[in-house]
Amino acid sequence: MKQQQFLDVLDRDEAELRWHAVIAPTRLPSEKVDLSEALGRVLAEDARASVDVPGFDRSNMDGFAVQAADTFGASEEEPIRLSLYSETIPTGVAPRQAVEAGHAMQIATGGMLPRGADAVVPVEHTDVQGGVLLVRQPRTPGGAVSYAGTDMGQGETVLFAGTRLTSRETGVLAAVGQAEVEVVRRPRVAILSTGDEIVQPGDPMRPGLVYDSNGRILADAVRELGGEPLFMGAIRDELDPLREELRRALETSDLVLLSGGTSKGEGDLNALLVEELEPGVIVHGVALKPGKPICLAAAGAKPVVILPGFPTSAIFTFHEFVAPVIRTLAGDPARERQTVEARLAQKVRSVRGRLEYLLCGLVKDGEGGLAAYPMGKGSGSVTSFSRADGFVRVGRNREIVDAGEPLEVTLIGREVPVADLVVIGSHCSGLDVLAAALGRQGFGVKVLAVGSQAGLAAAGRGECDLAPIHLLDPESNEYNESFISEGMRLLKGYGRMQGIITRPDDDRDREEILADESLRMVNRNRGAGTRILIDQLLGERRPPGYGYEPRSHYAVAAAVAQGRADWGVTIETVARQAGLAFRPLRAERYDFAVPESRWERPAVVEFRKLLAPDSKWRGILASEGFETG
Repeated sequence: MKQQQFLDVLDRDEAELRWHAVIAPTRLPSEKVDLSEALGRVLAEDARASVDVPGFDRSNMDGFAVQAADTFGASEEEPIRLSLYSETIPTGVAPRQAVEAGHAMQIATGGMLPRGADAVVPVEHTDVQGGVLLVRQPRTPGGAVSYAGTDMGQGETVLFAGTRLTSRETGVLAAVGQAEVEVVRRPRVAILSTGDEIVQPGDPMRPGLVYDSNGRILADAVRELGGEPLFMGAIRDELDPLREELRRALETSDLVLLSGGTSKGEGDLNALLVEELEPGVIVHGVALKPGKPICLAAAGAKPVVILPGFPTSAIFTFHEFVAPVIRTLAGDPARERQTVEARLAQKVRSVRGRLEYLLCGLVKDGEGGLAAYPMGKGSGSVTSFSRADGFVRVGRNREIVDAGEPLEVTLIGREVPVADLVVIGSHCSGLDVLAAALGRQGFGVKVLAVGSQAGLAAAGRGECDLAPIHLLDPESNEYNESFISEGMRLLKGYGRMQGIITRPDDDRDREEILADESLRMVNRNRGAGTRILIDQLLGERRPPGYGYEPRSHYAVAAAVAQGRADWGVTIETVARQAGLAFRPLRAERYDFAVPESRWERPAVVEFRKLLAPDSKWRGILASEGFETG
């Protein structure tokens, strides 16, 4: 078999139009379920009240049922005197006698109003003297009374078809006595994770394998949309087993999702199998980033989709193409996505010829608007989509979007999440410890790892509460102090040791490693404090791997541990966790730049307490290998 290429990459909207022309998604048939099982379902038929609600004229408070005309002119100084019946009306009991002019009858909240009465006098506006009721406030007809059918009348439509049932709606249905509900059948969505490299969470892991996150994400996303996921497990890249599982999936579901499954360089087996269907592949390749490899297909009119294997690509294309179909099948009305205006915080480069969906995190800027920070971890990132607040569409003909440009951001949720503490700057595992401590206190924390210099710039623009930095001043040979400008304060953090890491079996010293030109390094991203240290260390030298620029200490350690690089620079704590050999380079300060205007914000105050000399968290940081003296 030859490697299959994307021969006809289509525009996103054109791809969707062609696919929908074949599958023509429509609402699934209805089914009857018990009211106790109706939460979250979509109503298939209008719901009408079979009874009046309330079913009788009832009192809204504890008091006395009267004829309103008898109370006219009553006051504190000159109360009206009414004869009091001996009968009282509790809830759930029908009154035995009527209320005649000049009389009153005691009634409880929710009690049935007796014939003849048209108002209730609250108990606090009355006094009882023997068999006489003194009324000290006049009432108008209908006062403190709910008349039968005023909430819902028998035969009235109380809920319309297409309503997604929340606890409010199920309460309405219970109030009209509806024990069973006609709802749209849940779409059954078969999910097949494919690939020789896939293992399920909990199974043994070895190099070259990946845990199946797509299966879990897609199953739960289907459930969130009101569908019924049928997860069929992970299938190896072998034609006959895949063909059999695809057959079973088509027989048992309304929509089939396949994820991943590129086999040993010989072609995409999933696409080959789907080609055997009729009509088969409708679109294979859409001008998107991420998500170009998506395959939209059909078996008859039944939708079949092959999602890209990389997590962010899979999630994004699912929400772009599959989620609207599931909503339609479930009878859920189309929802307009919420958008907000934001200024791009950092310049980004895009790929000409493809519509790019740029995931971003949103923070408030210093002028009351929003700043959008690109979350550029690539289509293989599991965390990008989960941590993003929204996305920006970068047109097919754009190559560069400049920092400061106003953009429309489509929210992934229904509103901009508001964090109690926004942290933008250099990342550190010690910061994770402190952020987790705040989280346990109930504070929402948002952390955007962009490097020390970009964090300082964000703090200067008023976009964050804290900017973690570890910047060395080459003139003073001191960390961080000289970088704090007017309007900023420096919150002292802790010390950490930067050093060169190698695999444990490499016992060469620092100079030998730097002198060996055959060794491959792993660098850090520009703007990071560690990158400044690396460039000082190398001078004019540019070893192999210099252009490999991951954005975190953990990524550097992973590159060395997995043999993709021979050495790199990271902090001692991360090296120790990864079991790598560590050669100290420089003790540095990891501190926090704080805008003066945010120094007394509650979350910042609590963060400062975590770093106080007597805080238990200093001891915890010390146990993690950080210098807290």
